Amino acid sequence: MNNSFPNRKMSCCLEYGEDKVPYIKINDYALRLDLEELDDEFKDKAEKELRETPEVVEDALEQLKKMLQDEKEKGLFIPFEDDNFLVKFLRPCKFYPDSTLKLIQKHYKFRTKNPKYCTDLLPDKVAHVFKDNVIQFLPTRTQQGSRIMVINAGEKWKVKNVTLQDLFRSVMMALEIAMIEPRTQVGGVHVVLDMIGLSLNHVYQFTPYFAKMVLDWVQECTPVRLKGIHVVNQPYIFNMLYRIFKPFIREKLRKRIHFHGTNWNNFTGILPAKSLPDYYGGEMAIMEFPGHLLAELLCLYKEDFALANSYGYNKGHNDKKI
Repeated sequence: MNNSFPNRKMSCCLEYGEDKVPYIKINDYALRLDLEELDDEFKDKAEKELRETPEVVEDALEQLKKMLQDEKEKGLFIPFEDDNFLVKFLRPCKFYPDSTLKLIQKHYKFRTKNPKYCTDLLPDKVAHVFKDNVIQFLPTRTQQGSRIMVINAGEKWKVKNVTLQDLFRSVMMALEIAMIEPRTQVGGVHVVLDMIGLSLNHVYQFTPYFAKMVLDWVQECTPVRLKGIHVVNQPYIFNMLYRIFKPFIREKLRKRIHFHGTNWNNFTGILPAKSLPDYYGGEMAIMEFPGHLLAELLCLYKEDFALANSYGYNKGHNDKKI
């Protein structure tokens, strides 16, 4: 099923709310970065699922800051005293300091080891990927508060315009966005892989080396609660692509991968229909957001991304106050 509707009227634009926060308006829906502190509903969820209470948070932050002193001596540059920054690593680790330290180490060592993918990870560098609608966000969340990200890895991915390197960098950028939203830190992310139009030309872009690197990053290095991966509209040739990745998928992730094809009843049995567009069997009668607006929205936060991009090992900032 093609998710393009040329005859459907759509009103969309980039606007600013009363709080001066930019958002993309499309008909009755809006897509914005949810940067507010957690409301009571999310606080309850965080306490039940992540052990997040004021006492646990305070103790975890104190322990983690002490542990990070050794990493500071090893050349790690991050805002060591910024509680909000540290909490985004603590949440996916359920506020266990030891696990969080390992995650921070792996996250920034991956960046150091893979400069080809991680250097200058800024919105303007991957804007063309979003403009081509290869990476999208839905304006709705699931009932559990999860963000929904769509990766169009088939017909919308023109390999002459968007290289595999560009594609992975844009995925990293998208999950960087998820990392800064408190609600998404708690509710996690569902990823929809729309494989309609997948061709041999797409499959030939991938190698086992690349597959292992990506899955190492997903499973070990990124501080995001990945709640599910949903493969939809996949043709038979998708089996070739999956065989490249399968040897590197660990049991925890394997249990969260769902192959739906075009079985929308199955899909909406996991993600609520009201959170999905009608072309995925949902209830939202909208087209996808125009990619150029998403790219424009992200570029408004370029200074925040530039700051995040400056963190890591051996960044040469040891003389700066952090």
